[in-house]
Amino acid sequence: MKLIVGLGNPDKKYEKTRHNCGFRAIDFYAEKNNLTFKSKYNGLYSENIINGEKILLLKPQTYMNLSGTSVIKYMKFYNLDLKDLLVIYDDVDFEIGTFKIKRGGSSGGHNGMKNIIDNLKTEDIQRVRIGISKNNIELMDYVLGKFSKSEDKLLNAILPTISDIIDDFSNYDIDKLMEKYNKNNEK
Repeated sequence: MKLIVGLGNPDKKYEKTRHNCGFRAIDFYAEKNNLTFKSKYNGLYSENIINGEKILLLKPQTYMNLSGTSVIKYMKFYNLDLKDLLVIYDDVDFEIGTFKIKRGGSSGGHNGMKNIIDNLKTEDIQRVRIGISKNNIELMDYVLGKFSKSEDKLLNAILPTISDIIDDFSNYDIDKLMEKYNKNNEK
């Protein structure tokens, strides 16, 4: 079993914000595969079977800064290893329309990742970082701001690839995913 977590904030007012890229990636995948969500452990989850393996998609409903409280409940309930977890979230260090798969590391200042790292007590968390670019606006205002139409178009253009990464996560380890997708995403 695999757990793919998309980070975001649950209220409708955050729906199209930069901070909700993880939710958007999960929603895109769910819509493409006609999946519906149920509620459990402070999160909305959906299930899919890929090549005989169950995939859980999770959108924590705890707000970004407490994402780890939902993630750890799923990890414990399903007795998952860290190698079975993939977290998808926004990152100001990459341009809009780009992403990077990473094996682990610090939170890079992202409070949702920081809370997951704190709850799981490790930085060895596989992830997909979706670029939202930097701006001169105060960081909190910027990440909680909405994409412009042109930015939204750039984000939408990479969502099919993020969806492919979710599918491939059931077949490949993180090294293979990085080899397959990171080099094709360089701009």
